Amino acid sequence: MKQIKFPFGRKELELEVEEERLRGVLLSQAHKFEAEKSETEIVKEAMENPIASKKLSELARGKKEIVIISSDHTRPVPSHITMPILLEEIRKTAPEAEITILVATGFHRASTDEELRDKYGDEIVDSVNIEMHDSRDEEQMVNLGQLPSGGDMLLNKTAVEADLLVAEGFIEPHFFAGFSGGRKSVLPGVASKTTVLANHCAEFIDSPNARTGNLEGNPMHKDMLYAAKSAGLAFILNVVIDAEKKVINAFAGHREKAHLKGTEFVDSLAGVDAKPADIVVTTNGGYPLDQNIYQAVKGMTAAEATCKEGGVIIIAAECSDGHGGEEFYQTFRDTDSVQEIMDDILARGRKETVPDQWETQILARIMLKFKVIMITDPTQRQIVEDMGMDWAQDLKAAVKKAEGMLKAESPTITAIPDGVSVIVRQ
Repeated sequence: MKQIKFPFGRKELELEVEEERLRGVLLSQAHKFEAEKSETEIVKEAMENPIASKKLSELARGKKEIVIISSDHTRPVPSHITMPILLEEIRKTAPEAEITILVATGFHRASTDEELRDKYGDEIVDSVNIEMHDSRDEEQMVNLGQLPSGGDMLLNKTAVEADLLVAEGFIEPHFFAGFSGGRKSVLPGVASKTTVLANHCAEFIDSPNARTGNLEGNPMHKDMLYAAKSAGLAFILNVVIDAEKKVINAFAGHREKAHLKGTEFVDSLAGVDAKPADIVVTTNGGYPLDQNIYQAVKGMTAAEATCKEGGVIIIAAECSDGHGGEEFYQTFRDTDSVQEIMDDILARGRKETVPDQWETQILARIMLKFKVIMITDPTQRQIVEDMGMDWAQDLKAAVKKAEGMLKAESPTITAIPDGVSVIVRQ
C-alpha cells in the first residue's frame, strides 16, 4: 500500500492506495527543492540583483507617492517577508514618500482586518496606508483606452497616478493565464470589472493557448502585459514557494523580463508527465487557495489533463468560504443541463461576458467529460450538490463512491497532491 498525503485547509488528509492500482503521484519538484539560503536572504539577494532594471531604491529616489500592489488573502504570498523588504528598500532613498499598499482583490471580496494582519503583521497594518481595490467601484478607476482585445482598459486610479508603481506576488502555474505573477497584479488585480470581463471572455478561455504553463500565443497574457505597461508598473518582486509556502527563489526587476525568468524556473520544476487513470485525486494546495469552490476549479484542471475521459475527478478543498461566487454558484444550481451552460457561454461575444463566467466555463468543460466528487467542510455539502457535483466526507469515502460510479472494483488511480503546483504535460 502507498500512503499519500493531500493538503486540506491548514491540515492534511491521507489516502492509502494499492501499488498495482496507482499509476503515479504527480509532484512539482519545487516540493523537493532545497534552497541554500533563508527566505529573507533569497528575497534580499533578488532585490540586490534586479533583472533588466535599476534597484528599487534608485527608482524610488525623489518619488513622493509610491504604490505597492499586493496580492490579497486568497494568495499565499509571504508578504510578512517580502513587504518589509520592499518598504525598507524604498525608504533608503525616499524616507518621506507616502507609501500605499493597494490590495489587488481582482474579482474577489475585500480582505478583512484579521486577514491583513495575518498577511502583513500588526506593525505594517498599523503604520502603512492600505487601500482595498474594488473592481465594481467605477469611481476608483481611470480610463486608459483599450486593450489589444478591444476591451475598455479601466484601471485603479491610485495605481495609475502613483509616482512609482511596484508589485509583489508569486509565480505558480495558472490554469488560463499560463502563470500567475508579474502582469497579473494589474490585470485582473487592480482592474475594473468591465476590463476583467473583457479579458476573461469565452473566446479567450476556449483558446487552446490559454492553458496551464503556456504564455506563447496566449490572448489573455497579451492583454495583461499591455495593461501592466499602460499602468506604469515599474518594478516587481515575485517569489516561488514550495508546498509549505516557503520561499525557494525570488525574481525582482522589470515587469516582464523578471517575470519571464521566474516562469522559466517554475516550468523547470512544475512540469510532470500525465499518467492517465480512471480516478484522479487532487487538491487546491490547502489554505489559502482552497477557501472556496470557485478557486478549487484550478486544482481540477490538473486532474483534467490526466484523467481518462468518462473517469472521476476527486478534489479535496476545505471551502470554508463556500462557493466563492454567487453568479458562479447560481448558474450551476439553476440549470437542467451543463451542456446548456456551455452552449450559452460560447455564444457570448467579448463584451457580453458576465461575472464568474470563466470559472463557470472551465468547470462546465470538466463536468462534461468527468464526474466530480468534492471533499469539503461538511457545512458546504449542500452547495456542492446544488452545483451538480457529488460530495464525500473523506478520501476513502470519495474513492469508494468513484468506484461505484465507474462500476469497477479496482479502477486505476493517479494522485496529484497539489493540483495548482504542477503543469501536467499530455
